[in-house]
Amino acid sequence: MPHQKEGPLHPRTEIITRGYDPALSVGSARPAVFRSSTYVFATPEAAEYAFDVAAGRREARPGERCDLIYARLNHPNAEILEDQIVPLELGAEAALVFNSGMAAIMSTFMTFSKPGSTIVFTVPLYGGTAHLIHDFLEPIGWRSVGVPAGQGDMLDSAIRSAEDPAIVFIETPANPTLTMTDIRRASVAAAEHPAHPLVVVDNTLLGPVFQHPLMHGADLVVYSATKYLSGFSDMIAGAVLAKNRAIMKQLFAHRVLFGNILPPDECWMLDGRLPTVALRMNRQSKNAQRLAERLDRHPRVKRIFYPSLFDDADQIRIRLAQCEYPGAMISLELGSREAAFQFLRSVKLAHIAVSLGGVETLVCHPKTTTHSGLSQQEQDLAGVTDGLVRISVGVEDWRDLLRDFEHALDSIKD
Repeated sequence: MPHQKEGPLHPRTEIITRGYDPALSVGSARPAVFRSSTYVFATPEAAEYAFDVAAGRREARPGERCDLIYARLNHPNAEILEDQIVPLELGAEAALVFNSGMAAIMSTFMTFSKPGSTIVFTVPLYGGTAHLIHDFLEPIGWRSVGVPAGQGDMLDSAIRSAEDPAIVFIETPANPTLTMTDIRRASVAAAEHPAHPLVVVDNTLLGPVFQHPLMHGADLVVYSATKYLSGFSDMIAGAVLAKNRAIMKQLFAHRVLFGNILPPDECWMLDGRLPTVALRMNRQSKNAQRLAERLDRHPRVKRIFYPSLFDDADQIRIRLAQCEYPGAMISLELGSREAAFQFLRSVKLAHIAVSLGGVETLVCHPKTTTHSGLSQQEQDLAGVTDGLVRISVGVEDWRDLLRDFEHALDSIKD
């Protein structure tokens, strides 16, 4: 057998082997849970040094892991998780974990923008993010400019004309219409602006398995780790990854200030699920594609939103350029609120719930749930209609789901 040359490890291997030393956990093959709030120093000099590094008054020596101080700043399970999540995101050098996806987004906005600066963002956004921008940031002095997802010319123009732009925030594919935005094009436009706004991509819907924004020019990637990264609808978490460690130092300082680090138990749970992210997402994507291609033929479906079924040439180009697989989200346009509600009342295997990314299939009506906080104008701009139903496909046998959905569609009465 030929000798295999040494070289960098593949991401699937690094997720398991990186960032954890069994010797520090009494030889345990997998990390233990460290529920300490405070940590002991060997000497007063060690305490002084740790505080200087944590406060940014000095740099840690190369390859050195500084003593821990207090769990609001950092703790062993967060450090292990942050090391092991990095290989999932191609191009990433560093990660930080938060106690929710919204905490990750809020901390990012508060770190890299300020009152008077502008956030340029794509529409539709997750309802919580839109609520944060319009109902919290704008009243205290932030400016914002919303641009329909997938409209490259409009996004370029908005970035060029923005007054003191700090962040270009892109959700792609957009939730719930799955419209895609060209990350590389937006990154070029941001780089050409004198203010050099950061390009931040919410990559929750395709995850680090099917889309790699940092490889297309983005500066930061944010996740609701509650969704595909966790995958079992039983915990809340958020994550931010960057290709530049210096950027993450700024974000770390604000996480310390806000106290929104992910607690040890949740870090331990999430770390144990990282090795199965690709396995779960591949099964979910295959299920979704099979379902979408068959539901597209059903007479009750007015229109189906799924990346492999795009008919717009530019959307097809973007998908082929930046996505490896189409993912596990499907949206159906059924024509009216009553048709959508009849469908939702009739499904048996799927649950009516507003999250996504779990191993179980979930369905919801975005206009009255996840995107109900948007104005009518924003809903119209986003394509969130009365008849739109969103499906997060799980790992069940796709044939059972197909029968369930076809039965629910057949039950719709005129």
